[in-house]
Amino acid sequence: ILRDFFLFSCKPLKKDVLTMNKRKILKRLIIAAVCVVCAVVVFEIVVRVMMDSEMRSRDDWNIQVGEHQYTSEERAVSVYDASVESTISVSRIVPDEYEEDGFTYYDEGVQQRLGQQLMEMVGQGASMDAPLAVLDPFGTGSNGLLLSFQTERRSQIRYTVHTTSAELPDYTAVAQSSADGNSFSRNHCFLLIGLVPGETNEVTLEALGERGRVQQTVTFTIEMPEAISGYANHLDTTDGDSTAALTDGLYYAMGLGDYYGYTFFFDNDGVLRYEMVLEGFHSDRFLYTDGGLYTCVSSRKIALMSPLGQAVRVYDLGQYELHHDINWGPDGTILALVNDTEQDTVMDVVVSLNPETGEVSEVVDFSELMDGYYGEMTHPVPITGGSFWQAGEDDWLHLNSVQYMEKDDSILVSSRETSTIIKVSDIQGTPTLSAFIGDPAFWADTPYADLCYAMDGDFVAQYGQHDVELVADDSLEDGQYLLRMYDNNYWSLSTRDGYDPELADSVSTSLTSGDASYITFYLVDDNTKTFSLVEQHAVPYSAIVSNAQEIGGNFVANSGVAHQFGEYDSEGTLIRAFDYDCMMNGYRVMKGDFVGYWFQETDA
Repeated sequence: ILRDFFLFSCKPLKKDVLTMNKRKILKRLIIAAVCVVCAVVVFEIVVRVMMDSEMRSRDDWNIQVGEHQYTSEERAVSVYDASVESTISVSRIVPDEYEEDGFTYYDEGVQQRLGQQLMEMVGQGASMDAPLAVLDPFGTGSNGLLLSFQTERRSQIRYTVHTTSAELPDYTAVAQSSADGNSFSRNHCFLLIGLVPGETNEVTLEALGERGRVQQTVTFTIEMPEAISGYANHLDTTDGDSTAALTDGLYYAMGLGDYYGYTFFFDNDGVLRYEMVLEGFHSDRFLYTDGGLYTCVSSRKIALMSPLGQAVRVYDLGQYELHHDINWGPDGTILALVNDTEQDTVMDVVVSLNPETGEVSEVVDFSELMDGYYGEMTHPVPITGGSFWQAGEDDWLHLNSVQYMEKDDSILVSSRETSTIIKVSDIQGTPTLSAFIGDPAFWADTPYADLCYAMDGDFVAQYGQHDVELVADDSLEDGQYLLRMYDNNYWSLSTRDGYDPELADSVSTSLTSGDASYITFYLVDDNTKTFSLVEQHAVPYSAIVSNAQEIGGNFVANSGVAHQFGEYDSEGTLIRAFDYDCMMNGYRVMKGDFVGYWFQETDA
């Protein structure tokens, strides 16, 4: 806005304008300047509100209940009729203190009480034609419906969701319904995923025998309330040129601007099938384990989520505030990118969480590890910088992904601000900088020039990259590894003066427009200290945020500024694109089959 105003002000004045009264000219310039200042102030307020809302904890859980059934004084929970119209009885379990200030579902004590009450209700037994049905049993998934019942014979449960009030495709899945992990059982308890918010859903349950025959069929209807977030239940889609099949699974969208505190799950037709409700922030990444999955549930909490939606363990990170990524570390620990709220810098610290003990320990503080660059050559973000919405923040590195390399006890972190992938070795001993992967010219006049790997081949280095991940490849030699990333192809530097790179014409310096971003693969060789371009596929341009993923031989890429994600075939040709609404940008969209978690495979 400021740039456009100054360019306008400096245009040559026409003769008729020169003849105008000087006072009128001055008045118009003042009005224009005031308008620009107001626009900047409003924009700054909007951005600050957005940033604050991203980190804020939820204070309204929007719990809707019907008629009271009974209260367990021992557990301090009450059971109500759920506030939905249904041809089967549907209940809702609610903690008695849910209206008190500071209440959160992401509290282990709350979750244990809900779990105990649910176990008692499940233990009373129910049949398939009159199942126990509990809406959102743990307060973590607004349209998740827990079903529990027994079948006469060992079976799997296949279900189909049909919307009777809208022309949406049917959704079919086989539930992971046995608590003991067996494929076939007489006892079934599962979270039904797929009910469309705001629609009348007709659900058909089928008990499948071990030979694939349908032993019993039950159908019921349920009118689901609108999504708590107010988000649309169907995305616009556009088919691409590829005739390849989409992979099975659900896309999950994390960190959509103005919808923080939710993760949305969409099927291959763009229909909203599950709305995960968090305490705040966004999920960032799912880390699967035998007991469920770990994910971020607020700006300072990580939780272990069971397939039924129970937050079995909740870990508070204390002074550390999450941003951008979590991932597996050594020996089952979880690495997290954080802000240390007790220091001035942001987005430059890596911590480790031990899920067994809950202990949080600092792994690397880059402001200390790179003190030859930080402070010596950097400054906080100015209002005129490319990241002007962070004005005043000491975001000199801006880490946005972390990956552990077990072979040499190292981590790879992606730095957006420096357009560099940084490798740190011996993280369980004495963390040591060992490799800088990116345009070597950036580090030429710094103490770290010797750590820069050379570019092997004629290609343009990545700029502003996100979501750097290791790709398994057993054919590689020791010391070699394959990296995949979302190369934003955007150059911006807000925290260092005096460096003006020679950029290829293909690299954009605009937040809003560019030729393309890329799914990019590098082969890195620690032996020769080189990296080379192996593979690259163009995707819609996104200056910031965004991610790329491989699943089932296809790619999933989210271009967050463009508000679009898509699935591409192995050659990088678009199969289907999905457009989503949000303010500013959408952080990540990934895809999972959730087999072994919510679903199981079947040949039936």
